[in-house]
Amino acid sequence: MLDYICNISPIDGRYRKQTEDVRRYFSEYHLIKNRVIVEIKWLQTLLKIDELNQKVDSEINRLLDEIIEKFNISEANRVKQIEETTKHDVKAVEYYLDEKLKEKGIDRYNHLIHFACTSEDINNLAYGIMEKELIEKVYIPNVAKLIKILIQKAEEYANIPMLSHTHGQNATPTTVGKELAIFAYRLHKVLNKVKEDRISGKFNGTVGNFNAHLIAYPNIDWIQVSKEFVESFGLEFNLFTTQIESHDNISILFSQIELLNNVILDLDNDMWMYISRNYFLQQNVKGEVGSSVMPHKINPINFENSMANIKMSNALLTSLTQNLQISKMQRDLSDSSMLRNIGTAIAYAIIAIKQTIKGMERVMPNKQFLKEELQNTPEILAEALQTVLRKNGYQNAYEILKEMTRGKHISLKEIREFINNLEINPEDKNKLLHLEPYTYIGLAPELVKILNKKINLGEDS
Repeated sequence: MLDYICNISPIDGRYRKQTEDVRRYFSEYHLIKNRVIVEIKWLQTLLKIDELNQKVDSEINRLLDEIIEKFNISEANRVKQIEETTKHDVKAVEYYLDEKLKEKGIDRYNHLIHFACTSEDINNLAYGIMEKELIEKVYIPNVAKLIKILIQKAEEYANIPMLSHTHGQNATPTTVGKELAIFAYRLHKVLNKVKEDRISGKFNGTVGNFNAHLIAYPNIDWIQVSKEFVESFGLEFNLFTTQIESHDNISILFSQIELLNNVILDLDNDMWMYISRNYFLQQNVKGEVGSSVMPHKINPINFENSMANIKMSNALLTSLTQNLQISKMQRDLSDSSMLRNIGTAIAYAIIAIKQTIKGMERVMPNKQFLKEELQNTPEILAEALQTVLRKNGYQNAYEILKEMTRGKHISLKEIREFINNLEINPEDKNKLLHLEPYTYIGLAPELVKILNKKINLGEDS
């Protein structure tokens, strides 16, 4: 029996394969492991400080490193077993390490485990490590993959004309590639913001003042020690805190991810509508069905699935950003429970990104339909005509074309008869007479080249 089908969350059930990379960096196991890492690294940091007079040799550090290196699911379960008694997750890690040092015969250093720390010192760094790894190793690469596919499609379809729709009405032509390039650029810009955001960490005791540190060892520069320790994990040092790290930086990051989610949602919506209008054809995968009763259907399920998971991700991210920054006085525990949902929020986003990628991989423009539709809507050339008439000094150019085309369907033959009767520059007249709806695409192909070059160069504007 596949036991994962009994899971409550679809992240670990139905979408288990799509979230394997998330589980490599964010789970209860990784939280426990990173707590162990922070505690061990802090102990090693203390052992280096001369004022503590511990006289530690390299063998001691090797034995401490070995605790981290050999930490596995079995060891994490031992921590959970201790927690059943302590009813405190971080204290359980402290007691676990007390056991490990005794096993290795180095329990003379046990008094320095968790020295001058509050649980939040350990927790916020453990979460910071997980958040950093999840964003850098899973989230950013997946978004980058989507951007790459959009760039490739934009280049491939840069010259395929397509009717635009503004307010749901037929509008000036564009190209398939240019519309996809826009999404690639939007994602690129927001992703750069995500890359710039720094996750912060604190390590300054129960209410952020180094009270215990100072009473024990008043001659140590604890601010510098703490700063170097936090930065050793690749986190930004936050000196000014209460008991908890303020969560401002991570909330900014979540806001950026929510913005990026919205760009993907916009892409999903457009692709869904383009498919429904027959602008894109979907690959017919052998064995798949689109309906339990209608055999002809190929549904845009990947984009629909992405939309749903984006909304789930955004709902959690919004809740996190609205609540993590708020804590009663020097602390309350509300953030503790909310932080456990970070992996879930990002996992939903990852599922959505992967579904959009899959959807983009199986679609192709319906070139013939796009061209025929453009040829059947020559009234969209009214913009070009009235603009050239303005160039030639017509005072009421817009009104002339409005009377001729607004709310009407006219033929290309009628438009050319109109052009032939115009008293305008011969070169302009000849240009208009040879203009076709599918050639009226402006600089769309060139814009794709410019935009893709900017992305490849890493430019933001």
